[in-house]
Order: sequence, then C-alpha cells, then structure tokens
Amino acid sequence: MSEVSEQELGAIDERIAAFRARLDAACVQAGREPSEVALIAVTKNHPPEYALQALRSGLLELGENRPQDLIAKRDGVEQLDPGLAARARWHFIGRLQRNKAKQVVAAADMVHSIDRVAVAEAVAKAATGSDRWSAATPLPVLLQVNLDPAAPREEHDSTASRGGVHPLEMSQLAARVAEHDELRVAGLMAIAPLDHDPGECFARLAELSMQLRLDHPAADIISAGMTGDFPAAVANGATHVRVGTALFGERQLA
Repeated sequence: MSEVSEQELGAIDERIAAFRARLDAACVQAGREPSEVALIAVTKNHPPEYALQALRSGLLELGENRPQDLIAKRDGVEQLDPGLAARARWHFIGRLQRNKAKQVVAAADMVHSIDRVAVAEAVAKAATGSDRWSAATPLPVLLQVNLDPAAPREEHDSTASRGGVHPLEMSQLAARVAEHDELRVAGLMAIAPLDHDPGECFARLAELSMQLRLDHPAADIISAGMTGDFPAAVANGATHVRVGTALFGERQLA
C-alpha cells in the first residue's frame, strides 16, 4: 500500500463536503431532492486509501475506468478494512473491451459502458460463468449512448474520443441485452460531447431514457455528469453523477 498522510486524507474529507454542498445546491436548483442523485466517487489514478476515505465519509458508490484497476482497488480496500469494504458498490465506468469482460464481471457491481452487441455478448458470457450473477440476481448494466449529433450510425469506433451506441440503435442493443437472463438493462450512461452544450446533450439523454423505459420500465438509471457539467446533468434527471477530480484532486499514481 502507498503512504498517504493524514493531511491528504483530511483534504479529501474537505473536498467531499464541499462537493456535496454543490451537488445538493444543484438538486435544489433543479427542484429535486438530493437523495435522488447518487454520487459515484471515481478513484481513477488514486490509491486504495483514497477510496477507503471516501467510504468513511459515507460515499459508498465507487467508480473505476480500467478493469485491472477495478480489481486492484477493490482488493486493496478489502485488505485495509474488510468490514467497510463489504458496504462498497463498485461501478465500472470506462470503455470495455471484450477480452476484459470476465475481469469486470468478477469485480463490478454495475457496468456503465455497454456500447455494442459484441460487448454485451462478452459480458453475458462472463456473467453466465460467474458465481456472482444469475437469473435471480442479474448484473445491472447501462447502455452507453453517443450524444454527439454528428456521430455516425455505424457500430462503435474504438478509436473515438467518446464512445456509445448511436441513439437510433439503442433499442436494438437493449433488446439484445435483455435476451440474457444474467444481465439486467438498468438504464443509460452518457458523456457530454466536447464543444457541445451539456444541457442540450443531457436533455436528449432524458428523452432517450423515457424511450428506453417504454420497453424496459425498470431501466430508470441515468448516469451522467462529471466535475465540470454535473449541474446540467442533474437538471435533466441524472440519477448518478461520476466525480473524481473535485473529490480527490489531481494526484497521480506512480
């Protein structure tokens, strides 16, 4: 484990309290209850001690972008405090490659980035072979939608800066996911495209969420908004916001 000072941990507590106040204010501004919006603490590039401090502060939703980091971070927190670690809920929020599906299924409690049929099939296969997920307790997954108005309709380009299924293909992808008993379509995730108004983008996401729920009524999660654009996401119905820098700062792991 890395050496983390009490000063660093204290700074995390202060940043978490400050961001909670900002998030609560955004909820009030949008006419929503703060309890309606879950804060996912993104621990990317930070040591397990930071994740544990988030748990101690009451943030039980933790997010990671890379499969190997998700596993290492979850294991690290378990070593530090098994009791508190058991309360954590881990979200995989990064781009998912098919050959990493087994790792993600083994460690994530929710997957936010199902963006094409091939990935859905790989995750379903891994879930079928896992002792964590079954038809009785399916893995909740979110469909990542590309909100770029100029996005091509072709299947996801792995080199693009923003991933996601084209909105016109969303219903088809949801139907394919729903064919697998070990998976549950839980909602949508999106990242506001660069150089676009996040308010307009997230308003479109809210419309797509309503469309999805026509066929999947329980798919009511909207994962949207990060440090720079969360107020717009909250104003448009986000149920989960994904925040790292505002909580943990810019510290990079060596």
